[in-house]
Amino acid sequence: MSSPQSPNPVVYPLTDEVQHALGVAKRGVDELLIEDEFAQKLARSAATRKPLRIKLGLDPTSPDIHIGHTVVLNKMRQLQDLGHQVIFLIGDFTSLIGDPSGRNVTRPPLTREQIEENAKTYFEQASMVLDAEKTEIRYNSEWSLPLGADGMIKLASRYTVARMLERDDFTKRYQGGVPISIHEFLYPLMQGYDSVALESDLELGGTDQKFNLLVGRELQKQYGQEPQCILTMPLLEGLDGVEKMSKSKNNYVGIQDKPEDMFGKLMSISDTLMWRYFELLSFRDMAEIAGFKREAEGGRNPRDFKVLLGKEIVTRFHSAADADRALDAFDKRAKGGIPDDIPEVSLSGAPLAIGALLKQAGLVPSTSEAMRNIEQGGVRIDGTQIADKALKVDPGTFVVQVGKRKFARVTLTA
Repeated sequence: MSSPQSPNPVVYPLTDEVQHALGVAKRGVDELLIEDEFAQKLARSAATRKPLRIKLGLDPTSPDIHIGHTVVLNKMRQLQDLGHQVIFLIGDFTSLIGDPSGRNVTRPPLTREQIEENAKTYFEQASMVLDAEKTEIRYNSEWSLPLGADGMIKLASRYTVARMLERDDFTKRYQGGVPISIHEFLYPLMQGYDSVALESDLELGGTDQKFNLLVGRELQKQYGQEPQCILTMPLLEGLDGVEKMSKSKNNYVGIQDKPEDMFGKLMSISDTLMWRYFELLSFRDMAEIAGFKREAEGGRNPRDFKVLLGKEIVTRFHSAADADRALDAFDKRAKGGIPDDIPEVSLSGAPLAIGALLKQAGLVPSTSEAMRNIEQGGVRIDGTQIADKALKVDPGTFVVQVGKRKFARVTLTA
């Protein structure tokens, strides 16, 4: 384990190299704790040429990573490019407990099988942002399972219930009479113990993770380590501009979305939200982004900049050619045209209920979602808007459209 700070630690000079690294670390962050400490860590690293150990933990609670996750992954990549050792930690043990952060009820625990299935593609997806060859990948079951009952009890003795109840979401639930299960107290302890096991110098997370990150800092002190610094990134709002991006809220852009879907979703955000996405997702210089904003305020169409953002993100996860094709397809749809490349679907059972047709064609996940789209005027057959939820569709071949981005050429037989 690393040594705790001595009473009279060496003070390293904050060279131009260190100041640059600190500026990179601070771009777009919500909070950096403690900045002076981290500046010294950077300065020591520069002087000794020993990389910092920088940790990010993600629980595989769902199989997909969306661009909201990449806000913190982008920061990891920036620090990785500065020469530091980044650690991508998959919380296969902590997922068994369930993170209570931001929850007003106990989170249903996942099974080991669900966790393993979700974890399969996590690092593969994260590697679309991180340099995989330079990334240390770990699973917290490595040190959490060997703790056993004895070790878990000893770990639990290092933190008090009073300290746990300082946590905002626990406090609200306790005061509101909403049950808090004992196992939920274990989550921040186990996440904190990850920092001890990995001897991390800096831990990253969303703003909702601040309490958990601070527990890690405290436990490192108790285990005789130099405490990690903490860098929290803002939570990216979803496409609706209200709730944080989440697959469960269907307001997300998946990093494995098709180019046309990814581009179309990004073009759907508000002109105001666009600047937030630029700040947190774009790799462009902040001065350049500020210039874009001035141009928009001066009368230039904000759509021009939204196109630049959309193409940048699609290029990052696909290619520049895919981004160009996605823009062409979007423009064609905007003019009422049909994209050149749409799925061909063959169905039987005519006359077929419209809800079943939309679901079987893969345009909606459920018939209830089909009904909702019809109610909102978002369903068209060969360009004609469908308002009748009881419609039975006769045999034939036709283009079916749901919303602005989903098309299928359906051949329906009896």
